[in-house]
This record gives sequence, structure tokens and C-alpha cells, in this order.
Amino acid sequence: MTIEELKKSGSIIFESISGSRSYGLDTATSDTDIRGVFILPKEQFYSLNYISQINNETNDIAYYELSKFIELLSKNNPNIMELLNVPDECVLYKHPIFDSIKKEDFLSKLCKNTFANYAFTQIKKARGLNKKIVNPVEKERKAVEDFCYVTEEKQSVLFKDFIYKKGLNPKYCGLVKLTHMKDCYSLFYNEDLNYNGISRRNSNEVCLSSVPKPEIPIAILYFNVDGYSSYCKKYKEYWDWVSKRNEDRYKNNISHSKNYDAKNMMHTFRLLHMAKEIGLNNEINVRRADRDFLLSIKNADFEYDDLVNKAENKKKELDVIYNNSNLIEKPNLETVNKLLFTIRNDFYKLKEDLKN
Repeated sequence: MTIEELKKSGSIIFESISGSRSYGLDTATSDTDIRGVFILPKEQFYSLNYISQINNETNDIAYYELSKFIELLSKNNPNIMELLNVPDECVLYKHPIFDSIKKEDFLSKLCKNTFANYAFTQIKKARGLNKKIVNPVEKERKAVEDFCYVTEEKQSVLFKDFIYKKGLNPKYCGLVKLTHMKDCYSLFYNEDLNYNGISRRNSNEVCLSSVPKPEIPIAILYFNVDGYSSYCKKYKEYWDWVSKRNEDRYKNNISHSKNYDAKNMMHTFRLLHMAKEIGLNNEINVRRADRDFLLSIKNADFEYDDLVNKAENKKKELDVIYNNSNLIEKPNLETVNKLLFTIRNDFYKLKEDLKN
């Protein structure tokens, strides 16, 4: 089922603007995120064609089937909990039956960990960007030969340097595996024999040759397999990130010279502050009263390490707050299941009454 088909089906019971526009943290370049809840038609719900979520390719627009929505609520998922208290001006549509879902049935001490843990994933993302900015990977990919070394005068020398120094042509080299010595090979050189060189183009392994027994090796070669594998992983991760990154956001991050993703750090503190408010006041404050402070983080007015320390202290503060909170420990699943059944059953009855 596509988003267009979902909208035509009459199954949506809630739809709202979410993300930065609901937080009041949007800027001129902010996307408009849409989140919603739907109830599958009765025939489809009881079939093998159950659909738990429908979203577009970028996940800017996502709708959750009632069962998945309630399940995520019962786990105090931060992104889902927010939908219970978005600002009125952000609500695009709300079926009266959606009002049966009360935040009091779901707000619990689980929020301390779900919001804080999600907050600290944003720090990890910011650190990940920091690592990528500070340690870029050259576009030209290294080859197997760049991780091969030979022994020379009690030390190891890069194969390429060894060949250059000796004035040898690498295509006339041949390798024979050494038994009992992992990733070590006898290196031979002969311009009159059909050796295969030490590696083929785009190969991830060294290349062996058939070497006559009278031939004498010119050196022992070691292929650093672990180093090569680690490099390949890093290369792929970096250039995948480059191909998928938001260029405007990336340029903004590097322009402030702090070398971290300021938007991720802003959301770290938004989540920590929301967790604190839930613990103290039993309220989900989606529209942020601390907008100026959060936008100052987004504008990179703080040093990265200072923000990490502040976040760590706020996380510790949550332990005290939640120990003294009157929130329930966790949602009562029996109550939640009854609610889920009642909403679905009532919705199907309403649909049948409209048909008749």
C-alpha cells in the first residue's frame, strides 16, 4: 500500500507535522516531516497482508498501523510519545477515536532511558561526523599492493618501495605461499617466466604463480590482510556517507570549524530536557520553551567536549529525578491491550455503520 492509497482508504485516524517544525526549531531550509496513525481495513488486518508501517523513501513521511503505534507507545519510544502532545497548529487531521489514547496510560519511568539513550545516539552520530571530517578518506582507492611488505636488512619495507629501489617491474613478480606462516609468501622475480604479479586489478587477494623449483626467492613478502580489510571497510563507510550526506547541512557543520554535527547535538539536549520535564511534571513538551538555547547549540556556539560533559551531567540528573517521580514504572500491558482492542473494534463498527 502506498501513501496515496492509504490516504484514499479512509484508514488514517491521526496525521500531524512533526520534527523541527513541531518543536519550533525549524529554519528556512527545514524539511516538513509528517507522522500519522492508521487502522488497516478489517479484511486486511485479519489476512496475511498485515502492514505495520507505510513511509516514503526518505522517511520524512511515515504512518504507523495502530498495533505498531500502541506497541511503540508502550515502550515509551520518544518519536512516538511526541505524537500524543504535538501543538494544535501541527495537527492536520484527528479522528475522534484517537482521543481514546491518553498519555497518562503510557507515560512511565521508561522515559528516563528511552529518551536519554536516544539522546546519546545523537552524540554518537555527532562523533561519527567529527571522525569523518577530521579523517577523510582519499577518493583513489588503495590496492592490495599498498598493504604488502617485504623483509630487507632486518626491517620491513613497503613492496612498492622495494620494487622501485631495485628497479624491478612488478608484473614480473611471482608469489608462492609459505607453509606454516600465515599471509607470508616467497617473492620471486624473472622477466622470462610467465609470473602473475602479486595481485590482479580490483582483486582483494594476492595472486599466486607457478614457479619452477630451481628459482630462488628475492625476498619474503607479507600481506597485511587485517589492515587491508579494515581500510576497505573504512573506505566504503566514508564514501557511502559522502554520497548520502545532506550537502547544505554538511557545509554548515564544517563552516563553524567545530567539526561536529551541531544538529545532532541540539537534539541530544532537546531529548534530555524532555526527559527531565516528563520526570518532573508528567508532561510531554513538544514545542520547546528552550528554543534559544537549542538553536545556539545548532549554531555551534559551544565546544564539542563541553557539550558532551553537559550531556553527561544532565543524564546523571535524570537518575535523581526519576527516583523521586510519581510516574508509573511502565505501562500496564493489560490496560494497553484492552485499549487497543476497543479502538480497533469501535473503528470497524463505525465503518460498518457508515456502509449500512
